[in-house]
Amino acid sequence: MQAFYADQFVLPLPPGHRFPMSKYRLLREQLDGMAGLEMQQALPASDGELALAHTPAYVSAVVDGALSAVHQREIGFPWSEAMVERARRSVGATIAAARAALAGGVASNLAGGTHHASADKGGGYCVFNDAAVGARLMQAEWQRTRRQLLRVAIIDLDVHQGNGSATIFADDPTVFTLSLHGAKNFPFRKAASDLDVDLPDGCGDVAYLRALDDALTELWRRHAFAPPGLIFYLAGADPHEVDRLGRLKLTTAGLAERDRRVLAQTRERRIPVALAMAGGYGRVVEDTVEVHVGTIRAAVESWRQWNNARP
Repeated sequence: MQAFYADQFVLPLPPGHRFPMSKYRLLREQLDGMAGLEMQQALPASDGELALAHTPAYVSAVVDGALSAVHQREIGFPWSEAMVERARRSVGATIAAARAALAGGVASNLAGGTHHASADKGGGYCVFNDAAVGARLMQAEWQRTRRQLLRVAIIDLDVHQGNGSATIFADDPTVFTLSLHGAKNFPFRKAASDLDVDLPDGCGDVAYLRALDDALTELWRRHAFAPPGLIFYLAGADPHEVDRLGRLKLTTAGLAERDRRVLAQTRERRIPVALAMAGGYGRVVEDTVEVHVGTIRAAVESWRQWNNARP
C-alpha cells in the first residue's frame, strides 16, 4: 500500500503551542519497515489545484502572506513560507493517495484531514481542505479520462465536525459528506453535512460503534443506486480516551475496530479509499501516534485483501 508524507516540512510555532507537529515524523518513523507499506514524499499542490475547492482570492492571500491577523488567528498558525509549503504538501499527499487508491484500492496520506478549511478561509489548524481539493481533482481527471461522473463520499471520523467540507459541498450532490463527531466540541456552530451524527461527551466504544454502524448503513442506503466511486476517510485519533481535545472515551482497541469496520464495508463494495490521519492531541504524543499506526495497519491489511480478491 502506498502512503505519502511531508513531515520534513515543519512550520515554526511559538513555544507552548498545542498543535502536535512532531506526531507526523514520529508516525513515519514508527511505520518504517512495515511489511506491505511503501512510503513516498508528497509533492506540493499547485495554485490551480487548490482553486478547485478554494477561492482564488483566498489562495493568493495564503501564498502571498496577505492573510489578515483575524484569519491567522482563526487558522491557529502564524503565517510563514513554511506554513504555505506544508499546507501545499499536505494537500499534495491526499491527491497522491487518491490517485493511488483509484489504482490499487487503498492508499493514505500520513497527515491531512484538514476539514475545517472552507472555500474562502481556514480554521482550526486547517489552511487548505485536502479532501475537498482531492475530491474535485479526482472528479475532473475521471471525467477527462473516463468520460464519466465520479461520485465521492467523505467519511469524517475526526472528533470535530467537518464544517469546512460541509460548506464547500453544500450544494454539490456529487459529493456526500458524513461526519461523526462530538456534539459539544469545536466548531461550536456546526455546518450541515449530508449526514451528521452528534455524540455526547464521554461516548465510549459500544455506543460509538453502534452509531458508526447506523451511519454507514444510512450512507449505503442513500447510495443504493449510485454508489460513490471513491471515499476519503478521515480517521482522526482524537476520539481517543486520553485526547486533550476529544471529550470522547474510545479505547485504542475501539478505534482499531472503527477503522476495520469502515475499511471492511468499503472493500466489500469495491469502493477505493484514500485515508487521512486528521486530528489527534494526546497528552502524550506517543498515544496519538499509536492510534495512527493502528489505522495504517488496518489499511495495509485491507489493501492486501482488496488485491488478493482482485479477479
